[in-house]
Amino acid sequence: MNERNPRKKAVALKYDGHGAPTVVAKGQALIAEEIIRLAREANVPIVDQPELVELLAQVELDQEIPPMLYQAVVEVLIFAYELSGKVPPQPKK
Repeated sequence: MNERNPRKKAVALKYDGHGAPTVVAKGQALIAEEIIRLAREANVPIVDQPELVELLAQVELDQEIPPMLYQAVVEVLIFAYELSGKVPPQPKK
């Protein structure tokens, strides 16, 4: 039996080196599972930090994350880039 977790949440971020990372997808239960499935298919690193996901889930879609979350998200992005063997984009001047 495949039990679903209705409290499971997922948030997808996009960062292109300009401004702050943006929330591009978010959801819970089945939508969260689909976000995670698509990320895995695309070889996007997945980081399991429920407390951070709770905070990011409060950000509207297509909005930049708030400054209070910068440090936590930077740490996650650095980890994700290192995991994928990529170099993070540098801020544009």
